[in-house]
Amino acid sequence: MKHVTALALSLALCLALVAPLSSCYTMTHQVGAGAQSDSEESERQWYILWGLIPLNTVDSQEMADGATDYTVETEHSFVDILISLVTTWVTIVPFTVTVTK
Repeated sequence: MKHVTALALSLALCLALVAPLSSCYTMTHQVGAGAQSDSEESERQWYILWGLIPLNTVDSQEMADGATDYTVETEHSFVDILISLVTTWVTIVPFTVTVTK
């Protein structure tokens, strides 16, 4: 019984040490000359099966509202990681899409 408890404790310790190492990442795309102001609009994109199937559609052109110069930033932020801690068990993963005009 002590062996099982020690194993469980070791596993919990490893998870506690590795969890903070999960990283955020950002992909940035410039359209035209890129953002010309600080006006931003953000939406959350949801995927099921760990990113294979989108649950909703985020249209960056619609978010740009007719602008010809803007920047699209797709990121898996710290907030998205916190949400994923709960939703990963049901294979749902969020990403944040931000358009800066």
